[in-house]
Amino acid sequence: MKTSISFYSLIFVLVLTSCKTVRTTSSIVKDDGKIAVTFVQINDVYEIASLQGGKVGGVARVSTLKKQEIAKNSNTFMVMAGDFLSPSVYNSLKYEGKRIRGRQMVESLNSAGLDLAVFGNHEFDIKEDELQERINESSFRWIASNTFHKTASGVAPFVKTTSSGKEPFPESYIMDVKDADGTKAKIGFIGLTLPFNKAEYVTYTDEFEVAEKLYNELNKTCDAVVAITHLAIEQDSILARRVPGLALIMGGHEHNMQFKKIGDLYITKAHANAKSAYVNYLTIDVKNKKTSVIPELRMIDTAIIDDPATALVVKKWMDIGEINYEALGFNAKRVIRQAGEPLDGREEMIRSGKTNLTRIIVSAMEKAVPKADIAILNSGSIRVDDILQMPITEYDIIRTLPYGGSIMEVEMKGNLVKRILEAGRNNIGSGGFLQYSEAVKYNPETKNWTLKDVTIDPEKSYHLALADFLMTGGEANMGFLTKDHPDIIKIYPISTKMIQDLIPDWL
Repeated sequence: MKTSISFYSLIFVLVLTSCKTVRTTSSIVKDDGKIAVTFVQINDVYEIASLQGGKVGGVARVSTLKKQEIAKNSNTFMVMAGDFLSPSVYNSLKYEGKRIRGRQMVESLNSAGLDLAVFGNHEFDIKEDELQERINESSFRWIASNTFHKTASGVAPFVKTTSSGKEPFPESYIMDVKDADGTKAKIGFIGLTLPFNKAEYVTYTDEFEVAEKLYNELNKTCDAVVAITHLAIEQDSILARRVPGLALIMGGHEHNMQFKKIGDLYITKAHANAKSAYVNYLTIDVKNKKTSVIPELRMIDTAIIDDPATALVVKKWMDIGEINYEALGFNAKRVIRQAGEPLDGREEMIRSGKTNLTRIIVSAMEKAVPKADIAILNSGSIRVDDILQMPITEYDIIRTLPYGGSIMEVEMKGNLVKRILEAGRNNIGSGGFLQYSEAVKYNPETKNWTLKDVTIDPEKSYHLALADFLMTGGEANMGFLTKDHPDIIKIYPISTKMIQDLIPDWL
């Protein structure tokens, strides 16, 4: 039996086929040679939860921000410009038989969708094996251009160990991106860390020399080269002048947000603790070998809702923290001051002067060591970077001084006392800026230090209460302050009270 197809049927098939072909052809978008890439940049994040009573910050909100940007451009990546494993109130707490040491940060940032990270100097506060565990747990990529692992067998890149094997940290990284119209580009990344932390297991190469070298290599094959840095703003500025061909510098280290433009090159640093994020819109003109950047500072506040999945991770670790505090004799939720003016612990304030919070802490040290003539604390010991709103809980006090440590009682000559105070005065703007007893005054006209209105005598003996870290010589411009200094007369056995005994006196 023959199958017959009518003329009208053939016409119908031809029309449908023709229409389909026309629609397919018209849907093709021509490659315009330009591609847009978005970077959600955070830095110096020590808190997973929001601050100021939930008003600002929070990793779960950063997660939402990234998802909002991905909805606009699939080529969106989250960047961490260093300092997130330490310091933290969690670092002395335990979970599953081990010190937490930044584990809460890695798990939260994994959930939030972090893509790229560089070391900050505080990553090396924790022990070598602890850092290795955090690296192995991370699902994001690390870049270490001038920071290397010093081992018994020599110097080598840091390595992430995964189920599929060992992944050495690259000195540079090339990312391939493609957009909807088919434009392709290669973005090279350099990751730099300031050589401040002298942990025995880490060593550094010169950040500027390696940046120039890697840029020249990457620039041969990449359409744009970006630097992710954890350097002081002065160093970032030098980098911008030495390597002006960079498309963008996304940095960390300062906590109070930094923004500079040197030539056509932007340097961006967000507020610490994810109070803000920089959203950097990079456009690469592949055909003409040009780049442009539009940086936007986004405040992380109640206008951004928590990402539910990341919020669950944050809650998990907050609950773990509370269990730990209870085991140590703390009640994290117990209110210890119901009303009064907020206490200012913002780093931009405490690293350049005294606040009501720093005065309370120094007063507590004086109560712990009643025989001390002077109590001294480095501002870098105070890591809350927040305005403590009423009511204040025990948890607020714990997170104010997350390092722990103790108070050292030291008898020393006035000559050394003046040298310490002068170094602290010159450390303005950094963690080495000192907080000290109200009885100590400095006269900028006479350049004279006094104690209870009497000039500090270079040869007289003074009894000091010091944060123990200061006696290590590890603070900026205070390498001279060690236990074997000739002007130290006596170091007393540690007998200061535990912090929980001091809390009522603080407030």
